[in-house]
Amino acid sequence: MTSIEQSISSLKAQLEEYNFQYYVLDDPTVPDAEYDRVMRALQELEQQNPHLITADSPTQRVSGKADSAFSEVQHLVPMLSLDNVFNQEEFVRFNQRLQDRLGNKESLNFTCEPKLDGLAVSLLYENGSLVRAATRGDGQVGEDITANVKTIKSLPLKLRSPFPARVEVRGEVFMLRSVFAKLNEIAKQNNEKLFVNPRNAAAGSLRQLDPSVTAKRQLSVYLYGLGIADGIELPNSHFARLELLRQWGLPVCPKNKKVAGLDNCESFYQSILNDRDQLPFEIDGVVFKVDDVKAQEKLGFVAKAPRWAIAYKFPAQEEITQLLSVDFQVGRTGALTPVARLEPVFVGGVTVSNATLHNMDEIERLDVRVGDTVIIRRAGDVIPQVVSVVTAKRPSNTIPISIPKECPVCQSKVEREQDQAVYRCLGGLICSAQQKESIKHFASRKAMNIDGLGDKLVEQLVDEGRIASVSDIYTLDLNALVSLERMAEKSATNLLEAINKSKTTTLAKFIYSLGIREVGEVTAQTLATECLTLDNIMQMKESEYLALPDIGPVVSSHLVEFFNNETNRKVIQKLLELGVHWPEVVKKSNDALPLLGQTIVLTGTFSELSRNDAKAQLQELGAKVAGSVSAKTHLVFAGPGAGSKLAKAESLGIPVKAEDDLIALLAQSQP
Repeated sequence: MTSIEQSISSLKAQLEEYNFQYYVLDDPTVPDAEYDRVMRALQELEQQNPHLITADSPTQRVSGKADSAFSEVQHLVPMLSLDNVFNQEEFVRFNQRLQDRLGNKESLNFTCEPKLDGLAVSLLYENGSLVRAATRGDGQVGEDITANVKTIKSLPLKLRSPFPARVEVRGEVFMLRSVFAKLNEIAKQNNEKLFVNPRNAAAGSLRQLDPSVTAKRQLSVYLYGLGIADGIELPNSHFARLELLRQWGLPVCPKNKKVAGLDNCESFYQSILNDRDQLPFEIDGVVFKVDDVKAQEKLGFVAKAPRWAIAYKFPAQEEITQLLSVDFQVGRTGALTPVARLEPVFVGGVTVSNATLHNMDEIERLDVRVGDTVIIRRAGDVIPQVVSVVTAKRPSNTIPISIPKECPVCQSKVEREQDQAVYRCLGGLICSAQQKESIKHFASRKAMNIDGLGDKLVEQLVDEGRIASVSDIYTLDLNALVSLERMAEKSATNLLEAINKSKTTTLAKFIYSLGIREVGEVTAQTLATECLTLDNIMQMKESEYLALPDIGPVVSSHLVEFFNNETNRKVIQKLLELGVHWPEVVKKSNDALPLLGQTIVLTGTFSELSRNDAKAQLQELGAKVAGSVSAKTHLVFAGPGAGSKLAKAESLGIPVKAEDDLIALLAQSQP
């Protein structure tokens, strides 16, 4: 066997193993990007050596294998997969091939569909009733999953009339991000194995032998194509056929769009890519289909895919790399967070060399060690995280990860809190890391909003001994600042003006800026509104905190601990002496709080007023502004780019209004 034959054989075996792990075991060990790399390597070798292509090559058939636990289903029309492109240049070449085959130099119309990250299914309806559902399997034969598919609430068991006598439709079963998060949270509580991603969770849920288990997983489905339709004349437009599916009562992705030409295709791709992280479901690209069905028929198929459709994949959000070491970072409350130092890898559009490991419980759950090959994930602006270990590639010399006994910054003792996953440094303000983080929080936009006092400057000021606590900010002068490296006099003057401006604040912002554990903006606002003065807040007993709205035993204990600490009280007194002040808080009557008792959620982008301003005004009128949608939410205001919160509100039947409605509400609610 030649070296090329050996390489092809090895790549085939690797792909078959990946397919087995994903489709049969429901336990993928590598990210999609790694699978794509291996597949493309095999494709390139086979293109260069066509005489070595065999019928059993993964490039010549649709991946997957029917599970012996389910009966087999012969598809009426083969369910094929899609070829992929990964950049605009490859997409342009795809379009050129279409025009060449069609003899058409004019722009083509395409149906654009987000590429859902789930499990492909075929659904057969006879006389309007769902009689069979099957997985794609190997494209010719799939698994009968009818009982499980019938548990999907969004899927009609009976089509809306008029419908064909017999129709087979194809689509994708998937799991919403919110459902996936809840599923893994329950698994964590029960100390069970976590699902890798929503796609893996959907696939595993559909292939449960007990449909009652599937029903609890709250799966969703969108339909994207027709196999057969007896006794009905179908439109020649693919997009029009999707609208026909919708008329029959079948769920179709609302993001689908019909466009003309390459430029509009690229615009759609970029638009969906930008919205990707706000969508309530996961996607990994866009599928472009020639809209003219007669043109589709003329273009035909290759061995495993239609020539008239392509999947334009997004940059990978998951990648595979090596864990080189683990450092422990210390936060403002002393919490130690393990940070993975990685062999740099390009993922999610950037080069990543660090990723969070969250805490020691997560390290134990992953069984991750220094030297391991790991899968990391980065979605949008989310901090990269290690999601799993490729144990098959584990070398013999990996090193277990352990929590340090002493703080890596100040060498104080490290202890684990009772019933908590967090380890904390007990050094308090003698720990420079905690000093830095508490000062950064104090100066942040939502706290005292000191423009120009950024993270790097805070670190420089602490390292050089210019400040050690938040009160020291107000003792800085021009000489102290201009003596710093890369600090010009103009910048120093602007910073001093911002520091002086920040002295005028609100009681709620001041409480929030102190960085009390578990006390966020909403709790700080509650304390200010209910207690009216700082003295009242500082002198309360734990039982009195508990009597306030939305304050539980954990927050109340942290409040008592913070205000009983003599060092904290001295810092607060020093801040007041240095001129920090706020207007008197006046207890409003219920008449002056027209939104009292209302829980409101803001999502998306607003053009006329910022989300923070809107939030503050709503709170002034008595509303509770929550960060997530629940059954207790009364109203949602949504701007462009609204994603999972909007989808959840719609699913719960919660009223959703636009920014204009919000402005009108604020205007009419003013006393």
